[in-house]
Amino acid sequence: MQIKSILLVVTIALFMTSCDSSKKNSEEKSIEKKTSLFNGSDLTNWQGDLRIWSVENGCIVGRTTDENKIDKNTFLIYETTFSDFELTFKYKIIGGNSGVQYRAKVIDKETFVVGGYQADMEAGINYSGILYEEKGRGIIANRGEQVVVGEDGEKTIHQFVKSEEIQAIINMEDWNEYRIVAKGNHLQHFINGHKTIDVTDNEVAKRTSSGIIALQVHAGPNMEVFYKDIMISLKP
Repeated sequence: MQIKSILLVVTIALFMTSCDSSKKNSEEKSIEKKTSLFNGSDLTNWQGDLRIWSVENGCIVGRTTDENKIDKNTFLIYETTFSDFELTFKYKIIGGNSGVQYRAKVIDKETFVVGGYQADMEAGINYSGILYEEKGRGIIANRGEQVVVGEDGEKTIHQFVKSEEIQAIINMEDWNEYRIVAKGNHLQHFINGHKTIDVTDNEVAKRTSSGIIALQVHAGPNMEVFYKDIMISLKP
């Protein structure tokens, strides 16, 4: 009789553990569910200068030409705001400079001017992967830097990898995968699985905790940038 009671207790305990585990896994899957920000066919939910932005072969394309030049940076703006998230996308850039704004704000709706954190990318060899703040503090972290920004704006910097090592894994004029992780005041960028920056932003007066996402075409020489597979998952 005593053995049966013990077996019953163990069975119930295992059942409860299984239920709790299933519930936890279900919650995690719900939280981590990825949502596409681009439908692959048109610019639904995006706003920008349609002389510069288009959709071609399942990609968002930003392009400047001799006929379509810009005298200041312009952005393709997604209409929803986000706080804590993981954003992944694939990009290819030919000429010039681009980037993805996040936790950003629209400064001029008419001319599509945006300011805020930017995950940078370029056709050159120095800036892809950095954290830049458009219309703000400029470069917050160069490639390979772990940066703690103090309340007074002073930085503590640790170089965790050489910039040249990051550049070596970037496919020039070909597709790369970018990942941005923003949780609280902790920001990280990754290109092709390699961490490029790690920032803790304690400057309360200037940091942002939520905002829009936008894609950039930089003023300057003619350029093309391609984006696809733009996915976001929200973080608890």
